[in-house]
Amino acid sequence: MTEADAFHRLLQAHRSIRCFRSDPVDDALVDACLVDALQGSSSSGNLNMVSVVKTRDQASRRQLHALHGEQDMILQAPLLLTFCADTHRTRAWLAERGARLGFSDLVSWHVASFDAMIIAQTAALALESHGLGICYMGTTLFSMAAIAELLGCPDHVLPVTTLVVGWPDEAPAQRDRLPASAWIHDERYQRLDAASIERDFREREERGKARYLAVPHMAERWRELGIESLAHYYTSPIKYDPDVFAEFSAEMEQALRRNGFLA
Repeated sequence: MTEADAFHRLLQAHRSIRCFRSDPVDDALVDACLVDALQGSSSSGNLNMVSVVKTRDQASRRQLHALHGEQDMILQAPLLLTFCADTHRTRAWLAERGARLGFSDLVSWHVASFDAMIIAQTAALALESHGLGICYMGTTLFSMAAIAELLGCPDHVLPVTTLVVGWPDEAPAQRDRLPASAWIHDERYQRLDAASIERDFREREERGKARYLAVPHMAERWRELGIESLAHYYTSPIKYDPDVFAEFSAEMEQALRRNGFLA
């Protein structure tokens, strides 16, 4: 098998794992995967403006469990990895050398947060290559200020995403993705029309709706809220409610301002 074949199989085997065995994860293995991830990821200016906080302690995980919307996998998995945008270390280095300080603006937040996400994804692949399971926690952004305080982050360090890590105790089916026609564009962006939306979303809508309605409590919530389609579900009060997102957005702006990324 070629390296390309092996990598293809690794990508196709990806699943978001939410049920984990209690077996511990070797710390040396995790560190090796993280070191490999940094080496194997692009970094703006090679400044490596990312930090990773490993959380194993049960009490700390209970606190993070509350901040991540009480998702049970946080208590079940033996390890959490919180990836942070970190310009604090770079600024400290500049100060020690008498250089002009920078990296305290919105552009620097974007650069550092993108670097953190790139490394997080490379780390996820590295961990999966050893048979470990991972799940991304989008809730990190919604609670970034509180998580930063809990983890002792200084100014110019904010959490971007979190990986739940452990040995899988489930084998979920592969999730549907949008077809290539929906998101790969030649030369110029191809504008959407009703026909292309129907072509690209029809099968995914049918399968997604069936998957949610197969769960009794979820089916009941759909009926209570009058949800008619997968599209309605995604902006309903039980998924990505625009009103709630507006509140999260305001809180994120405040966190960026307090932490030194906005003047």
